[in-house]
Amino acid sequence: MRRKSLFGYVLQRLYTSGWEVKVLYAIVETAGRQYKVEEGKILYTEKQTEYAPGDEIVFDRVVLLRKDNEVLVGKPYVEGARVVGKVLEHAKARKVKTVKYRPRKNSKVEKGHRQWYTAIKIEKIEV
Repeated sequence: MRRKSLFGYVLQRLYTSGWEVKVLYAIVETAGRQYKVEEGKILYTEKQTEYAPGDEIVFDRVVLLRKDNEVLVGKPYVEGARVVGKVLEHAKARKVKTVKYRPRKNSKVEKGHRQWYTAIKIEKIEV
């Protein structure tokens, strides 16, 4: 017999006791990519050059919004919804090394690349 997970048990107890489980997340689009964001979490995106650390950033291209049991899907974006965050830092990721190796030629070329990213703390999701 398979045991239930503790998470499932806790959810069952919450629902039967009359508590509501608050679920709030959004899917935003920035620079051609989509990211799932939640309040209080940190989002790592490609470098946002127009913002300095400490600046407030607003994402108004919200593709999907989930609030408790209600899901709003935009066509193409949800009207009136926006996500507000604060830019924490601009930094480089860990180095990715590539090697081009030629057998029997005693030759290889090593290259490295570090991608810039921006860390954004999501402060609030507005409907």
